[in-house]
Amino acid sequence: MNAPPHDFLRQAGRILNSGQARSVVLTGNIYDLFCRADEGPDAYVPLIPFLTAQWDLPGLIVITYELNGPIRFHREGDGEKIRDAWLRWRSGYDSNALAIQRMLAKGKAASDFDLILQTYDDTLRRAVNNPTLALEFLRQMCLCSRTVLGGKRLLAENLLILIEGADLLMPDAPIASLSDVDRQRIGICHDWFSDPGFLTGGDSVVLIAESRSLLHHRIARLPQLLEVEVPAPDASVRAHFIAWFEAALPEQARVKLGTAEADLAQWTAGLSLQAVMQLLKGASHEERPLTQTDVVAKVESFIQSQLGEDIVEFKKPAHRLDDVVGFRRLKEFLANDLIPRLALSGPEALAGAAVCGPIGGGKTFIFEAVAAELDIVVLVLKNIRSQWFGQTDVIFERLRRVLNALSKVLIFIDEADTQFGGVGAHTHETERRLTGKIQAMMSDPQLRGRVIWLLVTARIHLLSPDLRRPGRVGDLIIPTLDPEGPDREEFLRWTVKPALDTDLTKPQMAELETVTRGYSAAAFASLRSELKARTRQLGRPLKFKEILERVADNLPPAIEETRRYQTLQALVNCTRRSLLPDPNVTEEQRRAWENELRRLEAKSLDL
Repeated sequence: MNAPPHDFLRQAGRILNSGQARSVVLTGNIYDLFCRADEGPDAYVPLIPFLTAQWDLPGLIVITYELNGPIRFHREGDGEKIRDAWLRWRSGYDSNALAIQRMLAKGKAASDFDLILQTYDDTLRRAVNNPTLALEFLRQMCLCSRTVLGGKRLLAENLLILIEGADLLMPDAPIASLSDVDRQRIGICHDWFSDPGFLTGGDSVVLIAESRSLLHHRIARLPQLLEVEVPAPDASVRAHFIAWFEAALPEQARVKLGTAEADLAQWTAGLSLQAVMQLLKGASHEERPLTQTDVVAKVESFIQSQLGEDIVEFKKPAHRLDDVVGFRRLKEFLANDLIPRLALSGPEALAGAAVCGPIGGGKTFIFEAVAAELDIVVLVLKNIRSQWFGQTDVIFERLRRVLNALSKVLIFIDEADTQFGGVGAHTHETERRLTGKIQAMMSDPQLRGRVIWLLVTARIHLLSPDLRRPGRVGDLIIPTLDPEGPDREEFLRWTVKPALDTDLTKPQMAELETVTRGYSAAAFASLRSELKARTRQLGRPLKFKEILERVADNLPPAIEETRRYQTLQALVNCTRRSLLPDPNVTEEQRRAWENELRRLEAKSLDL
């Protein structure tokens, strides 16, 4: 069983070997497990041991530094080589010659030699709880490494320094809010990575941070610092890990899979290997079969833990299109055109759709039913903008990694106009950047057929024009309008059915239609709920006259002009003639809609 390939390792190796950059930041799935070349019980290890094992090469000294940990040398004897080079750099003598000189020296000269001998060991020891000192010491090691004395470099090997938790060492925040030691560390690394001698030398530094956005911008924006993303494990990596985990267990302790290993590898899409291990260990310990329900629950909890419950939630709509009242033409379009197109997985798949229409029109309910019909993972995006400095970019990067890991997912965004800003000059920089990144994801060919965007809004005109263009949700903008004709009659029958023990007669239908003129789907649902409550309270069905009295007692809220404005916006933005009330609409009628929009806007309404 061959170890799975790690493309990020090859990419970082090419950058460092070619000299494109001497400083690299590894971002992304950095807290996971990675497979070394061996097949033993310790084949899967965290990132730092994995990198040190893979980069244990002749002519290279690997040094690792962890926050509040010691500076470690991977191979035994490497520490002594660097110590000798450092002593020669400071005194002109190696450790043995320096000890002899110390024995021969007297007075102040002897004290100077003692100080030189003690400085290296003392600095290495004090660096354990002093990150600022540790970074400066590592920088000086690079200076020492490339120093030439007597025509030879002090150190024959090149240094490869791995720094874990770089985002904690150099956090991104306004300079004024940083402590003095934070500023000092940023200054050390800025000078280090910008030093011409370091850039043209053979030593390298690899920073490890979840996101480049978490690094202070003075470091993150250095052009000589290149980024390499560590991706989430794909299906083949997860399959290899599952097989390795099972092979490492005794026969009696192996997980009882409710399906084949290949199916389990597909089901665990979105999980890190750490999370897969937790799932397998739990099933092994409890000696129970691992079912698809267990895996789905783990995927949901893991993704929410990564993004936060206030950012995203999983949607499990319980209703289907058959449960939607009215909207006959729309439901026919959804069943015959939209859903089959969304189910495709190739370049012919639809990137997404926007749903618009007046408030209370039933948009969310209808398209939750569409999500249920697709029978795929549905993520509801609640809020990806953070109040904290720099966190919005980090949240987006986490979301992108999750989407790249899932095999098929629908992103459901209700009230989309409040989630995304614009890209104009008056929009905040963070909002512009976020909107631009979302737009790029929507049109990314690699995500087409795997990620579906469903944007629901009553204010379609507030979405960025770049979002509404073809190739993104502009491929299909669907209006959801108030029921008319047969749809309206169906809503009326549905509304009174729980309260009336007989079917509506034609005269009753006509009268009820008159008194409910202008009712939206939400208004009909509210009236139905009220009639059901009154029926239960009286303990008998209502008379038609009592229903009319209830309707007459209801006063509509003062939102008629706002709803009309939103209806007009849905009509002028619709991208399918067949979805308009009149598919044969003329250009003259469309201009009339636009003129009415301008008149409503001139009233300065809260639209």
